[in-house]
Formats: sequence, C-alpha cells, structure tokens
Amino acid sequence: MYRALQLVAVALTLSAGAAAFSARADDKPEVFVGAGLQGWEGLPENWSYSDGALVGTTYPSGNKFNTFLCSQKKYRDFELNFKIRLKNGVGNSGVQIRSEVFDRKHFAVKGPQADIGEVYWGCLYGEHFGGMMKEAPKAEVEKVLKKDDFNDYSIRCVGKHVTIRLNGVTTVDDDFAKMPDEGIIAWQLHAGAPMEVTFKNIEFRELDKKK
Repeated sequence: MYRALQLVAVALTLSAGAAAFSARADDKPEVFVGAGLQGWEGLPENWSYSDGALVGTTYPSGNKFNTFLCSQKKYRDFELNFKIRLKNGVGNSGVQIRSEVFDRKHFAVKGPQADIGEVYWGCLYGEHFGGMMKEAPKAEVEKVLKKDDFNDYSIRCVGKHVTIRLNGVTTVDDDFAKMPDEGIIAWQLHAGAPMEVTFKNIEFRELDKKK
C-alpha cells in the first residue's frame, strides 16, 4: 500500500544573484516546497524535507521502478531554480514539467523531464513520452559539471519554449511542438542501485497563473 505525502508549504523568495533567469520587478514569489510536504504526493519511504532541503533516497536496496514526488497542482508557465546533488555522483534523477501521474501505486509519471545524472545532465527527455527530446551539449556540460557536489540548475517553460541551464551554461533552449499546455512538476528517483538526491535553495515563480 502507498499513501500520499503531505507537505507544509513555505514561501521561498528569489535572491537577486541566485536565479539564472532575471525576474521582473512586479513578479511575486510562489509558495512551493517546505517541511511537511503539503501539496505534494509520493511514496513516503522515499522522500523527506529537512533543513531547507528536499531529499530523495532509495536506500538500502534501490528501486525496481522510477518514482516521483509529484505536485498536486498543475502549472503552465514558470521558472524553477535549485541546487542539486547526487550523493557521491551516483544515480539518476530529473524534474518532470507539465507532466501527469499514470500509476499512483508507484507514483510513475509521464511527460517532459529536465534530466539529471550520468550522461543526461541538462537534457530534455520524454519520460514515457517518446524518449529524448533534446540532448545537452556534452562537452559544455563536462566543463561545468560538479559530479560530487551541488550544481545550479534552472528551468524556464513558457508556451512551447523550454530553457534549461546547468551552472550557468544553457543546455536546452528551443520550442517543442509536443509540449503539453499544463501539468504537474515532479522530482525523480530512478530505478536501479541505491541512491540519494538532494534539492535545496528551491526557488519557483509562476509566470502565467490560470484565472
């Protein structure tokens, strides 16, 4: 049996130098991720929030399936900035954008994913959505990637256009005709060997709120 996680949301304010994308003066910070995980759902044994960081782990035995911590709310246009670390550089993760849950037992998700880990850092991948949508320039990624430490990761989605940046390097900046108009945001834990991923300094700004 699985049960939905509950998160207490906290307001996170964009700092002037932290965001990879510049914000307009009239933009307001969004309530997003916080202690308690209200507004999110996933497998409770895999996710926790402490000291300002969202941590996903598949210890001690790993997972036989990909699983996600999923927003209960759907989003359209947004900017999302965070720091991310794969412990010891091991594992694979990512952030689903404009996606949907199709298997609530495992919290499996389908849709576009800003990829993280192995040779996929900075790519846009279609999870149960047709596979690779845009590969990141591997040579440029290798120059800036901090495999065992925290990396700055930024995602901007406006209309059909997606921009991904890793440590200040633009890895994806293109239109995608198959991009859904709206959907959930979800943090990934990949199937395979035991791993731990940490997301911190999560900063979110919704650009096109539905009325």
